[in-house]
Amino acid sequence: MWVKERMKQVIQSRRTGKLALKEVPEPKVRRGHLLVRTRASLISAGTERMVIDFAKKSLAGKAKARPDLVRKVIDKAKRDGLQATFQTVMARLDEPLPLGYSAAGDVVAVGAGLEGAFKPGQKVAGAGLANHAELNVVPASLAAAVPDGVCDEDACFGTLGAIALHAVRNVEPKLGDVVAVIGLGLVGQLASQFLSLSGARVIALDYDRDRLALARRLGAEATHDLSSGSPDTAIAALTGEHGCDGVVIAAATPSNEPFLTAAAVARDRARVALVGLTGTEFPYADFMKKELTIVVSRSYGPGRYDEDFERRNVKYPEGWVRCTETENLSETLRLIGAADRSRLDVGSLITHRLSFEDAETAYAMIAERSEPHMGVVLTYGDDVAERQEKARVSFPETADDGIRGCVLGVIGAGSFAKAVLLPELKRIDQVTLHTLATTRSETAEHGQKTFGFLNAATDADAVLESKEINAVVIATRHDSHADLTARAMAAGKAVWVEKPLSLDWDGLNRVIDARNGAAAASSVFFQVGFNRRFAPMAEKVRNDLSARSGRKVISVRVNAGAIAGDHWVHQAEEGGGRILGEVCHFVDFARFLTGQSIHAVQAEAALTPGNVCDDVSISIGFSDGSLATILYTASGDSSAGKERYEVFCQGRNWVIEDFRRLNAEGNGPSVTEKKVQDKGFRSAIKAFVDAVTTGGTTPIDEAELIETSAATLAIMESLRHGQRILIDDG
Repeated sequence: MWVKERMKQVIQSRRTGKLALKEVPEPKVRRGHLLVRTRASLISAGTERMVIDFAKKSLAGKAKARPDLVRKVIDKAKRDGLQATFQTVMARLDEPLPLGYSAAGDVVAVGAGLEGAFKPGQKVAGAGLANHAELNVVPASLAAAVPDGVCDEDACFGTLGAIALHAVRNVEPKLGDVVAVIGLGLVGQLASQFLSLSGARVIALDYDRDRLALARRLGAEATHDLSSGSPDTAIAALTGEHGCDGVVIAAATPSNEPFLTAAAVARDRARVALVGLTGTEFPYADFMKKELTIVVSRSYGPGRYDEDFERRNVKYPEGWVRCTETENLSETLRLIGAADRSRLDVGSLITHRLSFEDAETAYAMIAERSEPHMGVVLTYGDDVAERQEKARVSFPETADDGIRGCVLGVIGAGSFAKAVLLPELKRIDQVTLHTLATTRSETAEHGQKTFGFLNAATDADAVLESKEINAVVIATRHDSHADLTARAMAAGKAVWVEKPLSLDWDGLNRVIDARNGAAAASSVFFQVGFNRRFAPMAEKVRNDLSARSGRKVISVRVNAGAIAGDHWVHQAEEGGGRILGEVCHFVDFARFLTGQSIHAVQAEAALTPGNVCDDVSISIGFSDGSLATILYTASGDSSAGKERYEVFCQGRNWVIEDFRRLNAEGNGPSVTEKKVQDKGFRSAIKAFVDAVTTGGTTPIDEAELIETSAATLAIMESLRHGQRILIDDG
């Protein structure tokens, strides 16, 4: 019996902006990460209010605020069609948004690879993924040990401190420099203190007199109330008419006034660091005449937004990058715990302390600005573990000894699963959606409610060990497909696994071994998500080809569109690249059309910068002499359409364009069809469910699926060795 463990977390809807304290499944520790029980978390009022306000906007309002995203949607629509684009956008808007990114607490468990770096019971502060939640899973690069003597309430300022510290580093202050700080919210107050601790002379600028007084008390040499007029005279007196050596803009306003002020107070060739979200129109003439340098501060510091650094623990060489985001977090905590004279005072920034149970009240106060506030800290108390223990309940048993039909467990709920797989499965009467397992708590809880699962979990074992579940859908990232498929079959379950089946030969062999071990069980089979062979136009061409003897010649052109080089799909260990991840679709489709086994493959790739293999030409030879060529490119114009298939056999030609148009001519009647795009998703999923429900024929011969997977792996071998690879020889 699987026991589900629950916790509470602050979650907002991306679609409506509604915020709530929800009960969700507890997260599980994973490699390179820490599982941390939160003791205190800080609401970053400026940033989180901005996120809340954006979520509350209408769809048109969101589009107006983010024209960059609109351009991406238009490009996707040109390439993939309106329906697929609409599904993707709606699925994205429906994703739950966990709030918070600055917290402190106790380590509950240490992930593999971190055994010597952290230990259970240790106090740490986390950034980025340190949400307002009773438990958080935080990568080691976004966690730092809390020094002895630093309380939880102070430690939860670590992330905000790292942001302010990185902005100060970007100004490059020297001993005795005069630096202006514009905007005295949390980040501005912290930046002002960091500057003072570094030996700079700080002049703090704001419209709020209370905040100015606080900055003065915490070390600023001078302050200026911007509502009283220009600060030029005061700064000229302080700097001997030279102006400020640096400026930190920490204000949050749609106006470009902070840039105007920065231009007025800066000396010739000063540095201006932008850390607050402001209007970015700057007075070109003033900036040009003084030759000012603008630096937009990258959040916590070097490493931020770098998946290799943050999620895969790839370190930067210290000789080149001394102060990463991890170091900025650690230094902030060190200064919080330092002696009085060199201490970073964050306690004075706290205006409100509320119980985590009152998080919704705290956010209402911030959103409505009903009270003056700055540092709003949520405290979690000592009863968290006790309440979590009470929340440990067993998954409900069904009234019947066994649910009839396809009792489904789903592992993973990324964009494709939410946009395509889960909506289709929900429509099928024979399907019981039993358990959804994802690594993120909020995703599991939201998916459960959206699609009607009986249970939600953050551990795949909740699916694999369930005696009620007889079928599993695997929609995780590529590196886990083979292992989960093998484990699910070994547990006696039918498997739908999204492509690719495996990223390497070892994984493919594990699947083969698991299938062979389950050969006696007719209910155990696997199906890869090769949906194109189920498309109505594909079936028409295949039926026409089946009536004709002789070899086939097939041309496949895929105008795939570019994906950013740092996307996870390009990572060898996680995504395997686009050939393994997507080209396998077209290898399978050629295999389907010919109806013949693959004999050999040969491939050549265009050399591209960034170690990304996105442009490749592939030749496939089949056992009867049929041939297929696949030209896969990320270099084309998305408006040209994505997929075009040409098939030639015995004087007859077939052309499929994006599964919207089919032409056939030559030896036989001419055919022209134009239909709404149908790539076969619905039919493929229905065939899987029917096979599970009735125990009927496996929808795709598993030998073909293994052959296609082997051929795709052989394509990579061909690229590595520059040779034609015979599939028969492995």
